Amino acid sequence: MMGMTMKNSPVFKEKKFHPEQPWFVLNTSHYFWQTQATLPDISHFYSFKTSKEAILTLAIPDGCVDILFDCHPQFPTARICGTTLEARNAYLSEERLYFGIRFTAGVIPDFLDAYADDIPDNEFNFLDAAPQGKTIFSRIIEAKDFTSKITLFQQYFSRYLTRKNSAVTQSVIKGIHAAEGNIRIDQLATMTGYSCRTIQRQFKHDIGLSPKIFSRIIRCQSALSRIHDAGMCSYGDISYDLGFSDQSHFLREFKRFSSTTPTHYLNHITAQHYGRRLVEPQH
Repeated sequence: MMGMTMKNSPVFKEKKFHPEQPWFVLNTSHYFWQTQATLPDISHFYSFKTSKEAILTLAIPDGCVDILFDCHPQFPTARICGTTLEARNAYLSEERLYFGIRFTAGVIPDFLDAYADDIPDNEFNFLDAAPQGKTIFSRIIEAKDFTSKITLFQQYFSRYLTRKNSAVTQSVIKGIHAAEGNIRIDQLATMTGYSCRTIQRQFKHDIGLSPKIFSRIIRCQSALSRIHDAGMCSYGDISYDLGFSDQSHFLREFKRFSSTTPTHYLNHITAQHYGRRLVEPQH
């Protein structure tokens, strides 16, 4: 059985679902800062400066909506990004400071003027999709530090709501997270008491993804987290624990999800000292 080893990895210690964008971290010139949000609909905030070598930075599926500010002093921009469905270019510029907000998986901010179906694998100009955000856009760009940017956004966002998911979708999201994505639609139906048809229809209406695709995203994110957390982890263990049909199935899904193999990925994050790049700022 082929194994993967990373000793004394300090990457992520928490066990709750924490959506990750590892290629953002790996293409920083120094640190990738993040902090847990006080608002429950936001997973976390992050800020980083891309390196000179950041020619290709991949975004991977995470089930989340992000708002990403490019804090260029003369030509700032901001975009709202739906989850990708496979690894693809995030089109980040070299040596540029970015500030981001990652919403909790399955949450859509209500100020986004778009149908749920149109959000996955798509991007929107922040000022076009949220025209009321012009003032906050300018203030965030002008703010001098990470903590100030967070405070400004939380003050702004507290006036707005996220779209209210139905009871069906809320139950299904909880079930998918609890199973780390390793769950079938019939099992979700048994667990929630809703029919498969109702689950499919309502879930797609609320978050723009089918339960199957959302589960695959959460399962691959769970595999990524296990690689980060592991002192020793084998393909077989991940395949079995997360319900992949076999190791080949796991390798196929991981490659589509991350654009690399688990072994190459592990070697890369070890060589690049991934864990040291993640810094929680002191308040």
